[in-house]
Amino acid sequence: MSLVWLLVPFSIFTSVVAAIMGIGGGLMLIAVMPFVLPAAAVVPVHSIAQMASNASRAGFAWRAVQWRFLFPFVVGSIAGVAVFTLIWTLLPERWLPLIIGSYILLTLWNEPFSAMLRRAETFYSAGFLQTGLGIVVGATGPLTLTLLSKQLSSRDQIVATSAMMMLVTHILKTAAFVVAGFVYTPYLWLMVALIIAAIVGSWLGTVIRRKVEDKVFQRFLKGILSVLAVAMITKSLMG
Repeated sequence: MSLVWLLVPFSIFTSVVAAIMGIGGGLMLIAVMPFVLPAAAVVPVHSIAQMASNASRAGFAWRAVQWRFLFPFVVGSIAGVAVFTLIWTLLPERWLPLIIGSYILLTLWNEPFSAMLRRAETFYSAGFLQTGLGIVVGATGPLTLTLLSKQLSSRDQIVATSAMMMLVTHILKTAAFVVAGFVYTPYLWLMVALIIAAIVGSWLGTVIRRKVEDKVFQRFLKGILSVLAVAMITKSLMG
């Protein structure tokens, strides 16, 4: 069996994590993808998998979605796609894992960098940064969680609304990749399998969301993501 198919069970696991915590699953999945997929395919295929993960996560908790935040987010997202798609088309393929790995490490360990991203204090700017940066680095979900946590107190509302925003992000990213010329056809069956896996994971995670403490996952996520990010950077530099 090709190593690429190991992404399927891993996608179930990452969707469970995302459904429980609201973040982390997308970062974990994209941290593994560069080791089994061509660099140029990582973010586009990741977007398809995350589209299913976020759509199902929002769908399983649709009553908790706070729709009033979506309009400004969508407007900002459209602007972000227009700007960052051009950047993505100009980047040399071999540097994509380096950029993704560096982004993950900075997000996890560099507080000034994280603080800079958190300054997206409106949903317009959050949409611009989350969707725009997502074109290049893939997983940017934590950007909107900071804003949502200030506006909402319910964990279900935060997770569901964040999932809906990420769904918008991945739909726009996928459209941008098609316009930019990426061909999805060679990855069709893998994407179908990843979509099914994401839905299964979202269902499982939704069921157990209220039974697991966040701290258990947060420690695990930070450690494993750091190791994978360093490995990605090393792979890119040694190319």
